Amino acid sequence: MNIEFVWKEYQAAIRAFLHSRVSDADDVDDLLQDILIKTYQNLHAIKEQDSIKSWLFQVSSNAIIDFYRDKAKTRGLSSDDLWYEQKDSDIKDALSPCLLPFIQALPADVSELISAIDVHGLSQKEYAEKQGISYSTLKSRVQKGRMLLRKSFEDCCHLSLDQHGNVIDCDLKSNSCNKC
Repeated sequence: MNIEFVWKEYQAAIRAFLHSRVSDADDVDDLLQDILIKTYQNLHAIKEQDSIKSWLFQVSSNAIIDFYRDKAKTRGLSSDDLWYEQKDSDIKDALSPCLLPFIQALPADVSELISAIDVHGLSQKEYAEKQGISYSTLKSRVQKGRMLLRKSFEDCCHLSLDQHGNVIDCDLKSNSCNKC
């Protein structure tokens, strides 16, 4: 087994694996380089060619774990590092009083469903059992209810979302919105 062949064969898959767990491209490149070095140093120890792929992904997993451990150890957090939490908390505080009027404006059955699950924290399984409907039916109704709720918000407000779909900013479209 030679390092050039192994690296050519698996580099793209390892890079994709790293990108799925580490967001910064520069950190991914650093990890990929570390994995290449470990591969070069230890490739001779692998007896079966069939086990190379699993070994490489195990080395990659360990490199990710070490990366996050080192990052946590070497970096002290300051309040400025947590700016996103403050912003997130601010937007939640600002939207919280608006939530109930939007939920109440939904059709009665949808309003009851969203209130029970998203406001009062009842599990979907428990709610389905109490209502005597199947769990999969309830999940579908919850998704539709959440989409209706979101549409109500969007009819009234401009929502800015992050890459995960979380609200990061909200502005009223006009003064005609009477829910907030």
